[in-house]
Amino acid sequence: MRTKPVSHLTPLERGRELVADFASATPARFAITIFAALVLVFTLLFSLPIATTSGEVAPFIDALFTAVSVICVTGLSTVDMATYWSPFGHSVILLGVEIGGIGVLTLASILGLVISRRLGLRQKLLAAGDANPLRNRKGPIAEGQAVRLGETGNLLLTVAVSALVIEGAVALLLFPRMLIEGVAPLDAAWESFYYSAMAFTNTGFLPTSSGLTPYATDVWFLGALMIGVVFGAIGFPVIYVLSRNLTKPKRWSLHVKITLFTFALLLVLGALAYFALEYSNPATMQKLDTGQRILQSFFLSTMSRSGGFSTIDISHLDGSSLLVTDMLMFIGGGSASTAGGIKVTTLAILFIAAFAEARGNDEMEAYDRRIPQDVLRLAVSVVLWGATTVASACILLLLITDEPLDYVLFDVISAFATCGLSTGFTANTSDGAQYVLVATMFLGRIGTVTLAAALAASTRRQLFRRAEERPIVG
Repeated sequence: MRTKPVSHLTPLERGRELVADFASATPARFAITIFAALVLVFTLLFSLPIATTSGEVAPFIDALFTAVSVICVTGLSTVDMATYWSPFGHSVILLGVEIGGIGVLTLASILGLVISRRLGLRQKLLAAGDANPLRNRKGPIAEGQAVRLGETGNLLLTVAVSALVIEGAVALLLFPRMLIEGVAPLDAAWESFYYSAMAFTNTGFLPTSSGLTPYATDVWFLGALMIGVVFGAIGFPVIYVLSRNLTKPKRWSLHVKITLFTFALLLVLGALAYFALEYSNPATMQKLDTGQRILQSFFLSTMSRSGGFSTIDISHLDGSSLLVTDMLMFIGGGSASTAGGIKVTTLAILFIAAFAEARGNDEMEAYDRRIPQDVLRLAVSVVLWGATTVASACILLLLITDEPLDYVLFDVISAFATCGLSTGFTANTSDGAQYVLVATMFLGRIGTVTLAAALAASTRRQLFRRAEERPIVG
């Protein structure tokens, strides 16, 4: 609250008030502004000679692409990330993925909480908007929140603690395995933490040029990465509820139940699809035993959701497997998570609506709860805007390059869904095509709903209703 007249404020206080008013009035535009500012800052950092191993200034497209990929926790790259960037560059990468993975607004609120020991209403609204995109729209929200506004402070504490605990736990699991592989203790400590951060943030960058090759068939190592990816992808609201009511499923919110069920279902169905489609592929799984086929199928299904790690050359996958991966990447992970995509709850809402329509029900219901119609409208908007973004990027890239559609579509969806898997198209294409992918990554991370809300700026209240008429559908 402003305690003195505007005329008595110092220039610094006036600037602070302007930023605060802008953030509270248009949080969607504020989010886009923050992300754009961070991309600019990290582009400048990657442009420093100290950031590259050669000591030379990185080309602008490489610095920009890496900055966007880091802040958007995508994992795509135009250079060999392990060898191109110096220790300083890798430190910048690690800092960037932590900021991007946790969420800029959430991180800002955490810092504010640490400094002031309490959250004001404005900070709670910003953090709550990161946990629930519906709050980025003005007007009432007619739904029970996964995390209520009064619990935002506890959610932020959960975000901070879960990030530290999960990344630390995954690093501890990876560390001894690296020592067994012969990695020096200091290098193993750095690489294990790097891997754990990339797993939890669903980024997928590798700290060494050998990557996952030494551990490509290791159940322990790949299992630890999958644990980190899953915890990062299910979403902070789900982690928050589970941390308080793990053994009391009746207290789980509808959001938590839908997220866990849909996430697990897609994980299993994806693994079954890869197992069947790649079973006889000589370039991928034909020479593996049954146990390794199962492991690699589940690993690929997990990473296709947004993880970005890969033990198999993606370009060697069968065309049908590429299409399955396209679908899994486009869906992504849970809401308010480090994963991208349209989110599993969006897909679930569409199926719930379809089932309700098939049964002739007027209301959408799940787990003895009624789902409001505005949630369905938002889900349809997310899918429509996402599909439009992917289609537009594909058309531009097909005009710019001569690459086949399946490779172009794969990398575009990977960029939009901030997954990071690639057929090799991204690294080998032209600068113009890479700029298109930069825009696709940015649009995918800030969220199509956030972008639409920012353009609309407000919800218009209509004081009348027009005459009803039904068009023919289907």
